[in-house]
Amino acid sequence: MRVLIFCASVFLLAMQATAQTHKAGEFDYYVLALSWSPNWCATEGDAKKSPQCDYDEDFGWVLHGLWPQYHRGWPEQCSTIHRNPPRWMTEQISDIMGTSGLAWYQWKKHGRCSGLSAERYYDLSRTAFDSVTKPQVFRKLDKTIKLPASVVEDAFLKANPQLEHDMVTITCRDGFIQEARICLSRELKPVPCGRDVIKDCTLNNARFDPVR
Repeated sequence: MRVLIFCASVFLLAMQATAQTHKAGEFDYYVLALSWSPNWCATEGDAKKSPQCDYDEDFGWVLHGLWPQYHRGWPEQCSTIHRNPPRWMTEQISDIMGTSGLAWYQWKKHGRCSGLSAERYYDLSRTAFDSVTKPQVFRKLDKTIKLPASVVEDAFLKANPQLEHDMVTITCRDGFIQEARICLSRELKPVPCGRDVIKDCTLNNARFDPVR
């Protein structure tokens, strides 16, 4: 019994310590995560019957999220004084996020940690999304290809001369190119990524599906 009580006490203290370190508005920089929608649909979205993957949609790079980040680690599920976004607000940003459901989830997990209201957080997310030029070459694909992940990073660097190699990372999942992650200051200026973020995919034959 004493062992159980001790373990429970340690767990509660750990939870309290975690909550104390995840304070809204306290972070070092943002990670702008851009997901290639056709690949997400192939690995997850189609199975979930996500409206983002409907055949009448033509999403390419979509906004997965704008994530407050520490130099090591990240805050999430922060408490905030701000109200949750109404449905119309999450619907409004679904044009770049794919679905209002994702917009709500990103607010709940990451947006609250920004210290901003939901409206300001979504506005900042859109500004960050628009600040990055998406390489048009990938929208021109008419069939699935295999390519090194480094090719995707080089395409972003070429389209965005303000970015340097340590400000962008490309991730993979299940053999697919998954995301381009770009590190930005609070003022949305490009900054070097922390060690937790700058972990590039090393695949030389990652799958890349075309826009339907």
